[in-house]
Amino acid sequence: MARIFIDGSAGTTGLRIAQRLEQRADIQLIRLAEEERKDPAARREAMAAADVAFFCLPDAAAVEAAALAGEGTAVIDTSTAHRTAEGWTYGFPELPGQREKIRGSRRVANPGCHASGFIALAAPLVQAGLLAPDAALSCFSVTGYSGGGKKMIAEYQGEGRDPALDSPRQYALGQRHKHLPEMAKLSGLETPPVFCPIVADYFSGMAVTIPLHRKDLRGSAADAVEVFKALYTGPVVRYVPCPEGMLAGNAMADKDGMEITVAGDGERILLISVFDNLGKGASGAAIQNMNLLLGTEETLGLVL
Repeated sequence: MARIFIDGSAGTTGLRIAQRLEQRADIQLIRLAEEERKDPAARREAMAAADVAFFCLPDAAAVEAAALAGEGTAVIDTSTAHRTAEGWTYGFPELPGQREKIRGSRRVANPGCHASGFIALAAPLVQAGLLAPDAALSCFSVTGYSGGGKKMIAEYQGEGRDPALDSPRQYALGQRHKHLPEMAKLSGLETPPVFCPIVADYFSGMAVTIPLHRKDLRGSAADAVEVFKALYTGPVVRYVPCPEGMLAGNAMADKDGMEITVAGDGERILLISVFDNLGKGASGAAIQNMNLLLGTEETLGLVL
C-alpha cells in the first residue's frame, strides 16, 4: 500500500486530491494534527514516511517544503514554483516522451490550469513544424471561479456579493500572469503569448483557445487536426470533432480528462481545449502523475 502525504491539504487542490485518494484501497494517507500542519519537523517526518508527497502550497512555501523533502520521497508540486526549474519534470504526460520522464523522476511539477490547455494545443504543433518557435500567438481562457481558491469561492458564493461578479471578468491585464513562463517554455516558443484569462460566474471548468490565421500555420487546419488525432487518443486527453453551436466552459466539470478540438473556417482557425480547472488543470493531473510515479495504472482513481 502506497503512503501519501499532502502538504497543504486544506486548500482547494489538496482537498480534491484527498477526496479522490480516500476512495482508494491501495492508498494510505498520512495526516497531521491541526497544530502540526505548519511544524517543519512534523512535516519533514511525514514526508520521510511517504512514498509520494504532494505540495499544495503557495510558491514560497513550496520552495521551503522542497528543502524539507528527502531524496527518498517522490514529490509532486502543484504550485508555480518549480514548473520551469532545473531538476524538475513537467507533469503533462501526454507530451511526446514526457510520460517516461515522469515515471523516472523524483521531482514532478504539476502544470498550471491555463498552461495545461495552452501547451496541449501549441506544443504538438511546434514539434510538428506547423507552428514556428518564433510565432506571435495570443490566447484567451475562460475559467470557473474555483480556480481562484477558497477566497474567490467565498466571494462568489457569499451573500451581498459585488455586482461585478455577475459578469465575466478579465484579469492579469498587465501580461504578467504566473503561467506565462511555462506556457512558452513547454510549448517550445521563444516568447509567451498575449494572454487574456477570464473568470466567470460558474464553479469549475475551462475552455482555452488559441486563435490563428491560416498564414500563422505552416500548413492547414486539417494538418493540425491530424496531429491532434494522432497524439490525443485518450483515455485522459482526446481529440473530438468540433461541436455545433456553442461550446460551454463547464462541459468537462468534475472530470479529469481534456478534450481537444479545432474550429473555424480554414482561414480563421480556433484551437480549443476544454477541461476542468480542478481536474486535468490541478488535482486530476496530480493524481495521474502520482499513478505514474507509483507504477500503477495511469487512470486509477480518475473520473473520465
